[in-house]
Amino acid sequence: MSRLDPDETLVFTPPQGRVDGPRPGRADAATDDGDAGGPDAPGGPVDGTAGRAGGRRFGRRKGRGHGREDVMVPDAQFSSYYGRQIVKPAPWKHEIPAYLYLGGLAAGSAMLAAGAELSGRDTLRRNTRYTAVAALAGSMGALVADLGKPSRFLNMMRTVKLTSPMSVGTWILTGYGAFTGGAFACEVARAVLPTTGALGRVAAVARFADRPMALGSAAFAPPLAAYTAVLLADTATPTWHGAYRELPFVFVGSALLAAGGFAMVTTPTQEAAPARRVALLGGAMEFVAHHLMEKRLGMLAEPLHEGRPGRFGRVSQAAALGGLAVTAAFGRNRPAAVAAGIALNAASALIRFAVFEAGIASAKDPRYTVEPQRARLAARRAAGSDPHGITTG
Repeated sequence: MSRLDPDETLVFTPPQGRVDGPRPGRADAATDDGDAGGPDAPGGPVDGTAGRAGGRRFGRRKGRGHGREDVMVPDAQFSSYYGRQIVKPAPWKHEIPAYLYLGGLAAGSAMLAAGAELSGRDTLRRNTRYTAVAALAGSMGALVADLGKPSRFLNMMRTVKLTSPMSVGTWILTGYGAFTGGAFACEVARAVLPTTGALGRVAAVARFADRPMALGSAAFAPPLAAYTAVLLADTATPTWHGAYRELPFVFVGSALLAAGGFAMVTTPTQEAAPARRVALLGGAMEFVAHHLMEKRLGMLAEPLHEGRPGRFGRVSQAAALGGLAVTAAFGRNRPAAVAAGIALNAASALIRFAVFEAGIASAKDPRYTVEPQRARLAARRAAGSDPHGITTG
């Protein structure tokens, strides 16, 4: 490697043909007074001689009175590569946030159904089981619509990869579906099969398997509600990835909010007390987790407040606050409970759409990729350490 003379200064000239207008160093780069690529022209010769097309990018100029090496490059200002985004946005469409909401509703309903089974609330158990199965079918339909064909979901079951949220989530969804389907079958057997004869024996088996199926479904429900948040956070999308700590709690709280609200709609108020408590708990969890998430995200939380994600978020917050207030004050009134349950489900769905679209917006703006990286690097250097072995002085 050659050394710079202490009395020389390294000058950088921008590459040729990278900006609109005349190319540096050519005759068509003439200025108004007839100079062609003179020393003062952008990209002109650095040694005062006539430039050549595609000429030297680096030159050395004798310094006067300089006893050090001085790189003559101005401080870089942020810009993307020719205005292009750095992170490719996820190609997902509206089916994915619908899948997120319906999966959360299914998970929360399964937990409510297990509690109703243990506490002897037959109507609440039946309604929440039906809700869980219907929401599961809807979420699977949305997922398959995004994948394009059912065989792609089946292909994901060919392997188990514990380091892949997609692979783990596939098996969580499969296990949840098996137990929830079994609980639903037991519920149908209770309703339609006689208690005597050959079919009576089938009904007895269904009654025996009822509680294990309910508990198995409830065991898979929390991972089902949370894994979709891990799936989003495991991507390079700035806002999703930055929210990896709090986003699972936001989604679990939203799932409880939706399930409690839906049970308030479908179940008489005499048996819906657990649903009201679950809705209040879920709302509190979601609000606290969302507040902490935005606080830690810093500038990465900006997409959550702008454009469509911002509108979705504001409407979701208003619907959740209104629904929770009505639930706490008038939850035993049937019309009020129905209205509150609808508002809570709208809030749960809209927060999923808000988080989804905020992530897409953050991927499209390269500022949300570069500036947090620079801030982290500056913090490491300020602390005098760098995990990549870069000497910081």
